[in-house]
Amino acid sequence: MQRCGWVTPDPLYLDYHDREWGVPLTDTRSLFEMLCLEGQMAGLSWLTVLKKRENYRRAFHQFDPQAVALMEEDEVERLMQDSGIIRHRGKINAIIANARALLTMEAQGEIFSAFIWGFVDNQPQIQRYDDHRAAPSFSPVSDNLSKQLKKRGFKFVGTTTCYSFMQACGLINDHTTGCFCHPDNLR
Repeated sequence: MQRCGWVTPDPLYLDYHDREWGVPLTDTRSLFEMLCLEGQMAGLSWLTVLKKRENYRRAFHQFDPQAVALMEEDEVERLMQDSGIIRHRGKINAIIANARALLTMEAQGEIFSAFIWGFVDNQPQIQRYDDHRAAPSFSPVSDNLSKQLKKRGFKFVGTTTCYSFMQACGLINDHTTGCFCHPDNLR
């Protein structure tokens, strides 16, 4: 079975590639979780974050935006001592800020999932690269998504993070053409 060239033999990574990466996510909680986790990856590998994902879910109330938005400084201090997550104050505070920004959007009638999927006209963008190294790390769409998220108060959402988020959540399908997960191979 051929996979994308970026996948390592780590069983957790294989499972993530085979079952999650590039599969369209449309529910707000899952999109929020992935946006926050992608932001945690800044300067690190995705495998590092993936190995800590369950700890993040525990630490951040299963990424329930309403519960996360209520987190205060004493909880940030406690999380700074939690070796199960990446102990970076800015990244921890970004998750809380992102929950608050999401809730503000929705209070103003802007549905987060619709907002996110609107950047690709509600259709996954299928790419066709023979080699994973040919896929970009950002695009005009991720530039715009980053700009619009920042405008709404989101943190750790640069264009590269947004492109990675779009790949992870299936807005962009960057599985290589030889990968068994590429849509052309699923027919």
